[in-house]
Amino acid sequence: MTVNIGIYLYDQVEVLDFAGPFEVFSTAARLSAPSGCFKVSLIARDSALVLARGGMHVAPDHGLSDHPPLHALIVPGGVHTEQLQQPDVLHWLREQFTQVQIMASVCTGAFLLAEAGLLQGQRVTTHWEDIADLRAGYPQLEVVEQQRWVDQGKLITSAGISAGIDMSLHLVARLQSRDLAERTARQMEFDWTRNASA
Repeated sequence: MTVNIGIYLYDQVEVLDFAGPFEVFSTAARLSAPSGCFKVSLIARDSALVLARGGMHVAPDHGLSDHPPLHALIVPGGVHTEQLQQPDVLHWLREQFTQVQIMASVCTGAFLLAEAGLLQGQRVTTHWEDIADLRAGYPQLEVVEQQRWVDQGKLITSAGISAGIDMSLHLVARLQSRDLAERTARQMEFDWTRNASA
């Protein structure tokens, strides 16, 4: 069975926050050929090009209303404050949470999940630079430091930028197998850090 992975994009999204997970799942799919166990979709509010940080233009595959059913949704970080003011995005996140097996954030993507009310009472993490702001803005969360990712079952949050690669390898292990995750890390020549907190 093909596992559909969605990655949400928005203007000023951090490039490695979404490109790292994309590389992990697309590499895992290649290594699992011919079955191709993962299919990754880039999803934005609509079909317009997304201007990521650093000036990279990215063409999404789908908008919020026309993407395939997802098994997992990853919300990357970046300059996220405008996203917190988008009712349609927050509604979509809540709707997807009722449908996906796993919802994950990279870096400050945790702020979007928190604003959507999905992290209530959860143990979470984010980029080290944003720990204090996440604690102050959402005091009902248990925000932890010095963890590459925190797995709470359906909800997974990761620390900043490259930590999203570690978390995505963990997701490959959860959704398929540790062997595939290890082979994916090796293919990427990536030193997989596994200091997760359950």
